[in-house]
Amino acid sequence: MSPTPPLPLAEAQARLLAMAEPLPAEEVPAQDALGRCLAAPLLARRTQPPADLSAMDGYAMRAGEAGPWRIVGESAAGHPFSGTLGPGEAVRISTGALMPQGAGAVLLQENAARDGGIVALNGEGEPSARHIRRAGFDFEEGDEILPAGIRIGPAQLALAISGGNAALPVRRRPKIAILDSGDELAADPARCGPHQIPASNGAMIAGMVQGLAGEILRLGPVADDLGALASALGAAEAGAADVVVTSGGASVGDHDLIRPALEAWGAEISFWRVAIKPGKPLLVARKGPQWILGLPGNPVSGFVTAFLFLLPLLRALSGNANPLPQPLLLPLATALPAVGNRTEFQRAIAASDSVKPLDEQDSSALRSLAAANALILRPADAGPAEAGTLVPAYLL
Repeated sequence: MSPTPPLPLAEAQARLLAMAEPLPAEEVPAQDALGRCLAAPLLARRTQPPADLSAMDGYAMRAGEAGPWRIVGESAAGHPFSGTLGPGEAVRISTGALMPQGAGAVLLQENAARDGGIVALNGEGEPSARHIRRAGFDFEEGDEILPAGIRIGPAQLALAISGGNAALPVRRRPKIAILDSGDELAADPARCGPHQIPASNGAMIAGMVQGLAGEILRLGPVADDLGALASALGAAEAGAADVVVTSGGASVGDHDLIRPALEAWGAEISFWRVAIKPGKPLLVARKGPQWILGLPGNPVSGFVTAFLFLLPLLRALSGNANPLPQPLLLPLATALPAVGNRTEFQRAIAASDSVKPLDEQDSSALRSLAAANALILRPADAGPAEAGTLVPAYLL
């Protein structure tokens, strides 16, 4: 019986992510939450700013006065003026400093003429309430400042801490086991016979998942042998890996044993083969709570399928509300021929004003993969594309 047709890319990604439930939540110190995803909406525990502050350096005075003013003190950041301004009085004020009681306007320093203890207008401007940051203009206590599912980057971390949050609820990072398989693989790249190739895919995949994985367990290289594969899968299970990633052996050759090894292990195949180039023999399986992604052995195919499936899966398990990569539309620097019946991903160099496909697109060519900083998406059955045509490009 012939195998079922390969799944279209969008359907395969949708099926994968529909099954991906975020991992349990845990609370970590805010400083340790960088790169993690919020497990629940984050509320502000304080108001920002907590009181009216000056947005500029200058002088604070009562609203509606034309001056001159007698300087009666200073308000600096962290050192507020303790009194209350009366008519005709001003306080020297710094950016971020608390507005004195009674003050309703700020005269910019460059618009002020000071003579000893007196300040007056210099003809270039006048006091204004526009230079006051009002209490709570950024957020107020109880406001939702970050939604569940957002990834905590530097700006989000600063906002969370400014909101008075010393600890954040985030999803646990998945544990990953990476298994290289193939009789031709040599563990030591410096001792590689003519019938061998260095086992580089595991290192590449481990590098791709850095920042998304809590722990990474490296297994292999593993021989094309059902017993050896069973032992490696058992080690991944014993290590409580949330995701098991295999590289190689997922196709239909006589020595491609990943699928029978997974079935013997008790895994259930969710789907196999996706209509993309490179990367068609992708396999997705489950065994209880464990995920198994069988990536192709050709390094570019492994990279592309990891980019399109493994990384989104890890983001989804980590609670990211938007796990799929998003392309940019860039004009082609050179023309491209028509595409066959699979969605193609072509290695390319992206610049600010265009994207140029690389000449070498063979799925085993690592040199062009290392040179690329983008993947051009060409839909299945797309016709020729002239230079200048806008095409979707994923930045790597």
